[in-house]
Amino acid sequence: MAKKPSNHGKPWTAAQVKELKDLARGNTPTRIIGLKLGRTEEAIYAKASEAGISLNPPNQPPYGRRK
Repeated sequence: MAKKPSNHGKPWTAAQVKELKDLARGNTPTRIIGLKLGRTEEAIYAKASEAGISLNPPNQPPYGRRK
């Protein structure tokens, strides 16, 4: 069995939400965000959706579009 993250089942703090927002803005991969915050990738996606934080890379064009 896989080891559970350190914050498994604990409520999110305002500081963690702010760090999530900052890391997402910095184009950090969700796996790395999860490791830094002690959360699973699923928890990162869920909280980002709940808080209205976009995890899409801001500096990359959509796939399939060429100039």
